[in-house]
Amino acid sequence: MLKLIRLLKPYTGTIIFIAILFLTQAMVDLSLPTFMAEIVDNGIVKGNLPYIYKTGLIMISIAMLGVLCALTAGYFSSRTSLGFSKTLRAMIFTKAQDFSLNEYDTIGSASLITRATNDVAQVQQALIIMLSMMMRAPLMCIGGIIMAVSRDRHLSLVFTVAVPVLGLIIYLVQKNAIPLFISMQKKLDRLNLVIREKLTGVREVRAFDMIAHEEKKFDEANASLTETALSLANLMAFIMPAMMAAMNFTMLAIVWFGGLRLAAGKMHFGDIMAFIQYVNLILFSLMMVSMLFILIPRAEVSAGRINEVLDIQPSILDPKNPAKRRTGKGKLEFKNVSFTYKGAKQKAISGISFSAGPGEVTAIIGGTGSGKSTLVNLIPRFYDVEEGSIEVDSMDVRDYPQAELRPLIGYVAQKAMLFTGTVADNIRLGNESAGMEDIIKAAKTAQAHDFIQAMPAGYDSILAQAGRNLSGGQKQRLCIARALAVRPEIYIFDDSFSALDFKTDSMLRAELKKELKDSTVIIVAQRVTTVMDADRIIVLEDGRAAGMGTHKELFATCKVYREIVLSQVSPEEVS
Repeated sequence: MLKLIRLLKPYTGTIIFIAILFLTQAMVDLSLPTFMAEIVDNGIVKGNLPYIYKTGLIMISIAMLGVLCALTAGYFSSRTSLGFSKTLRAMIFTKAQDFSLNEYDTIGSASLITRATNDVAQVQQALIIMLSMMMRAPLMCIGGIIMAVSRDRHLSLVFTVAVPVLGLIIYLVQKNAIPLFISMQKKLDRLNLVIREKLTGVREVRAFDMIAHEEKKFDEANASLTETALSLANLMAFIMPAMMAAMNFTMLAIVWFGGLRLAAGKMHFGDIMAFIQYVNLILFSLMMVSMLFILIPRAEVSAGRINEVLDIQPSILDPKNPAKRRTGKGKLEFKNVSFTYKGAKQKAISGISFSAGPGEVTAIIGGTGSGKSTLVNLIPRFYDVEEGSIEVDSMDVRDYPQAELRPLIGYVAQKAMLFTGTVADNIRLGNESAGMEDIIKAAKTAQAHDFIQAMPAGYDSILAQAGRNLSGGQKQRLCIARALAVRPEIYIFDDSFSALDFKTDSMLRAELKKELKDSTVIIVAQRVTTVMDADRIIVLEDGRAAGMGTHKELFATCKVYREIVLSQVSPEEVS
């Protein structure tokens, strides 16, 4: 929590202004009981009506000043807390942008969303309370005790019992609340994950008739969260009656002993009235502090979760002294590259070496889990190699700033991902300066122009979230068009033709061959027909290169490749 409070430094001036306003309001609240005592003793008791009017008008004026201070302080407290939460959300989002896939795998997207929304909201709520109550409550409590003692120090001994009792109640509630708050935030993460999986996988859930299973998972996560929330609510429900009981018994003791002192002539009636008002202020300030102690534990839990994100050091960083790039056109070279996923016992990639130059097509093929996608994910530094090196134009990719490396690469992921917006905006994503001519040209090469034209608004048609209003093949072609619009030096197609029919696949590859004749092309594919014409084919098996060469060379010498080929095409079609 203290780490986040340091981020309030830009708001220091506003916070000081708020403190002055609350100090003024506290002084107003503390002065009113004195005026009330004067009205009772010098006005009502003596029947002095002009004095009552005069003092009453002063009290009204002072009270209005207090209201004005409270409203102004409340307004600036809200602005400060909202501005702080806005900054905090931006920091989390910006930090997440720098994460490698390792960090995303560690935290999880569902938890990141919870931390950027619910956890920030908890900190924001606590900050509002802190600004409005932490400054005001101590002033009212200390000032009330001083004023009460000045009225009658003997009657003030009641506080020696009341204040410790209230403090004990606050301590017990806080002690039991913190574990519940921690558990609640974790269970909220779990619930968000279940909901997210259900919504994103709704087709699969319905296709396999798993609705009842998913409902059971949701009910379990929801019931667990509800159970913890109820335990917390019961604990919170205890504090207010307990505080009110302590407050009422304190008032009863004051009226009882105050009446005895009044009967003995040791106190005036106005003093008792003022004393009761001061006790109300003191107990009210303690109740405000109790609310603060209720909210702070939950905010501390949320602040800790936010700090976990902000304190993470991304595993992939730009070089401190980036080397100057040598002239080249996208020559790619793997030198004995190995990589292991975090927590895995076995290497995903082991001892891979090859080079690919401009005008060459390098295909990567292999069974499921052989490391094909892992291999190409190392090129744009989604992950960093564990051993060996990857070079672009004779320069290690780790020596490039990421902002310079990634524009050199046109990457089409295995899972086609589109964003809400127009078709043109999605194609223009990697190259904001691309004009309509460039967009249309890229779409034509990707064999997407015809179906785009058939859409109601053509290139201005709005895509649903993740392109859900398109087929799998249409999404893949738009993703390919997006990479083409960037005009990079290296193209990576990670199994991005899998949803295309054979005719479209053939036409697309023919267009790509013409358009990308001067570029370095890496193709990951499952279909043999997609890779047969490649200049170089790398066959992966368990993360190792089982063979490397042309189609004819591998079919003659590589058993793994031959098995893959014969499982997809007849012997007559091999040549």
